[in-house]
Amino acid sequence: MRTGILSAALAFLCWGLFPLYFRAISEIPPMQILVHRVLWSLLFLAIILTVRGQWKWLMQLRRQPKVMGSFFVSALLLSGNWLLYIWAVNNGHVIEASLGYFINPLVNVMLGYLVLKERLRPVQWSAIGLAALGVMWLTWQAGHMPWIALLLAASFGAYGLMRKTAALGALEGLSFETLILFPFAMAYLAWLTLQGDNAFLTASAGTQWLLVAAGPITAIPLLLFASGARKIPLSVLGLLQYIGPTIQLSLGIFLFQEVFTVERLIGFVMIWSALALYAGEGWYRRA
Repeated sequence: MRTGILSAALAFLCWGLFPLYFRAISEIPPMQILVHRVLWSLLFLAIILTVRGQWKWLMQLRRQPKVMGSFFVSALLLSGNWLLYIWAVNNGHVIEASLGYFINPLVNVMLGYLVLKERLRPVQWSAIGLAALGVMWLTWQAGHMPWIALLLAASFGAYGLMRKTAALGALEGLSFETLILFPFAMAYLAWLTLQGDNAFLTASAGTQWLLVAAGPITAIPLLLFASGARKIPLSVLGLLQYIGPTIQLSLGIFLFQEVFTVERLIGFVMIWSALALYAGEGWYRRA
């Protein structure tokens, strides 16, 4: 439990600081950033697997088509979440992206109830209802659904669920996900190069090195998250997840100077209240 909590907390701390990294390479189109995350992550993970001599699992997967299918789905969820988040950060939506990760803990709770048959108590249902009211308020104020936040919350919640129930460990699972995405990433990069649109080739040396660093920057938090998710309940994972969006929200308001009106604050307060209600009830029952 302690190791799981520490691993997950460190992962969320890293993710909270991600807007700083993506803003530093904002000259690169989001889809190309995603491609480099896949390529350099796979290289980084392959080095780790080689050093540790952990390749036998890959041969064993050939006899487990259901496991391969589940990881194909998780790879799609992961890449979709990555792409949307990169686009949001580099298009001035850091605050709304943070909202997605504030909502995500309650998405985890609902997935635990619907899929893992975890029981929800009345206070937990109240917290989910209050968060839903907050989303409806934000929708009414903005005139449209906060689709960035909702898609980020749904995709990462579903990914977290699949990693919690995955047949492979954290390192092997993430390696297989990036291996699935690798052919698509290489094909797209080759096509960009032929078209003369490969931004990596024309970027500054600093940006090129930052793209190469996408390997460990991407893989390390995901390994920490996957390891933590397997060791702690989804409810505890949800509590720790407040770390990331709190840092992101602070960066959006104070560093990137995004608009944060009183009306928007009211919606956030409703969702924060829902999270506090859920967390408080959990701590009270464990006391």
